[in-house]
Amino acid sequence: MPDDRAPTRLARRLGMADAVIIGLGSMIGAGVFSALGPAARAAGNGLWVGLAVAALVAYCNATSSAELAAVHPESGGAYVYGRERLGPFWGFLAGWCFVVGKIASTAAMAMTFGSYAAPAFARPLAVGSVLALTCVNYFGVRKTVSVTRVIVALVLAALATVVAAVWWGGSTDVARLWPFREATLYGVLQSAGFLFFAFAGYARIATLGEEVAEPARVIPRAIPLALAITLAVYATVAVSALAGAGAETIAGSPIPLAAAVERGRLAYLSPAVRIGATVASLGVLLSLLAGISRTLFAMSANRDMPALLAAVHPRHRVPHRAELLVGAMAAVLAAAADIRTAIGWSSFSVLVYYSIANAAAWTLSPEQRRWPRPIALLGLLGCLAIAVALPAISVLGGALVLGAGGLAYLARRAWSGPREAPKGRAN
Repeated sequence: MPDDRAPTRLARRLGMADAVIIGLGSMIGAGVFSALGPAARAAGNGLWVGLAVAALVAYCNATSSAELAAVHPESGGAYVYGRERLGPFWGFLAGWCFVVGKIASTAAMAMTFGSYAAPAFARPLAVGSVLALTCVNYFGVRKTVSVTRVIVALVLAALATVVAAVWWGGSTDVARLWPFREATLYGVLQSAGFLFFAFAGYARIATLGEEVAEPARVIPRAIPLALAITLAVYATVAVSALAGAGAETIAGSPIPLAAAVERGRLAYLSPAVRIGATVASLGVLLSLLAGISRTLFAMSANRDMPALLAAVHPRHRVPHRAELLVGAMAAVLAAAADIRTAIGWSSFSVLVYYSIANAAAWTLSPEQRRWPRPIALLGLLGCLAIAVALPAISVLGGALVLGAGGLAYLARRAWSGPREAPKGRAN
């Protein structure tokens, strides 16, 4: 276990409330504003079953992540767990999945922000948001938590407005929830894949393991709590949108929640939905940038990435070089990426990432386990099933990118041989 007092490690400043807020800031908003439309196109009004499947798999992943984070309270998440429990290659593959998938997700969230805020200036706003939030992260996690608190509060207020407008606007019909229309098992699994994109944020808590005070106590509690709150919010909003507008309206609109509000007498509240979407995108983007840089920091400290990225800023105690690199890459992708392709690749990569986390959790001893062992197996099988149900272009593209990274790792290891993993250093 890392020494909390070591001057060469990251500062432990985050408590229980901070950890939960970071998890909420990573999850709440992305699914509601970005994934409901594609999920409805895949499964119709069966999307709420897809939401339940995604939540179940996310719960399994959350328990595995919580158990592993308590045993290995270090920055890096499944990169650390895979390396320690399964071997260096699996650790690298998990880290590669996280970095690739989440940088793609960062670009998608930045473009979502730009599109909702001002469609005519979507690209410049997307790049500007990445650069601005990189600066926020650069100056310390405490500032990140403070900004995230405000964003979560604003998003929850916007979503509460949506629910109230739908149910009091006179357009709701619970018959739209049942029976299922044109819903297939494949469609439900694919909708779960889109909706899982929104649940993945709880891993952000684990990736900040070296910055959480009392990680063995805080992380196992914070992850399930943040997930439970998010599920309650998502279920309420998804059911409300389906009852208020129906699956066809949601599937056919780029702004499904606004469309649901506009079906009723309180359509004048639609601008609140757009504001909520922009704020939600910023919240997810903020947490993504922090989580990716911490994983890159951990990989660099172990020489799976260039060692110069393992530097810790002497004043702000953050992995500043990793943060700057992640911000620059995300800005470039935001300036050129296609949102749908980025989201598809991100979903596939993140599901592979959690497959490795569940496999690592399977190896824990009874003394280290807080939940029954079969939950880890269910999480592993669930991740794989949802991953292969994603659109073919997402599966093929994601597999090629991950395979290229794995081959490069094996080639480099064969050329240079294993190296001793140094610790991150202040520089």
